[in-house]
Amino acid sequence: MLVIGADSRLGRSVVEALRVQEPVRFVAGADGADASGSPAIARLIADADPDTVVHLGLEPRPSLAGGRAAMKERNVIGTMQLLAACSKAPGLKRLVVKSSGAVYGCAPRDPALFAEDTPVHQPPTSGYGKDVAEAEGYVRGFARRRPDVAVSVLRFAPFAGPGVASPLLDYLTMPVVPTVLGYDPRLQFVHIDDAVRALVLAAVGAHPGTYNVAGDGAMLLSQIARRLGRPTLPVVSFGSGFFGALIRRAGIADFTPDQVALVRYGRVLDTARLKARLGWEPEHTTAEALRAHAEAIGLKPVVPGWTKGY
Repeated sequence: MLVIGADSRLGRSVVEALRVQEPVRFVAGADGADASGSPAIARLIADADPDTVVHLGLEPRPSLAGGRAAMKERNVIGTMQLLAACSKAPGLKRLVVKSSGAVYGCAPRDPALFAEDTPVHQPPTSGYGKDVAEAEGYVRGFARRRPDVAVSVLRFAPFAGPGVASPLLDYLTMPVVPTVLGYDPRLQFVHIDDAVRALVLAAVGAHPGTYNVAGDGAMLLSQIARRLGRPTLPVVSFGSGFFGALIRRAGIADFTPDQVALVRYGRVLDTARLKARLGWEPEHTTAEALRAHAEAIGLKPVVPGWTKGY
């Protein structure tokens, strides 16, 4: 079994969890960058001929990838190269790909819940959402070429919990949270431990298909701010560029246009398919995942008493 992206917080936890699974005999890990622009991954797969590959190498933050161009190279071209290597692995039985709910985009007329087959009103046209949409297209092509491989794609809600860092969490924990005037979106998170459990279930079984992964429940942005003890500052949005620039000036470098759309329109995933087919149930709700993150970073309320009853 080979895990791509084992250098991340998620990857390290997945490797540790897989090593104690009874059917798993050997787990190897590779950095996420190894899947991009390098023949090393092809050699690694050719030498190891793994029965399972878990691809966690899709990177949502341009700054960690070396810029937007390098991020696209890693996410899209890197996935293509990984799949090309996997297509030549005769012993491969399972491929698990970490994707994102960002593939659904964000738009004013979006449904209350996104199921895996819900038509997308406004597909993402830039950033991480476009990357994962393109990567998923190549994964579907691989599945057609290798029908003998069980291909599972897991579309995650944003992560939260101990050890998790992201521009969205940085935004929500700002001393004052700017919001788009007239909008109060519903947001959803998945606890990092629940994400690991979902990936392990997909990796040790044969569960082909696409699955949403998220904690139960959703919260309005105003509710999140109140429970984290953060006052909000509604501002008139002169387009996503203006709002994003406002947040980036506060030091959140990777708050990209797709993140701006998320905190304007929101997005909630339907996880019924994952629960029915894999038997997965989240141990943490959206609210509990956010609370775990706040406790892990020692977040103190700016407005005393607002977190009472959290």
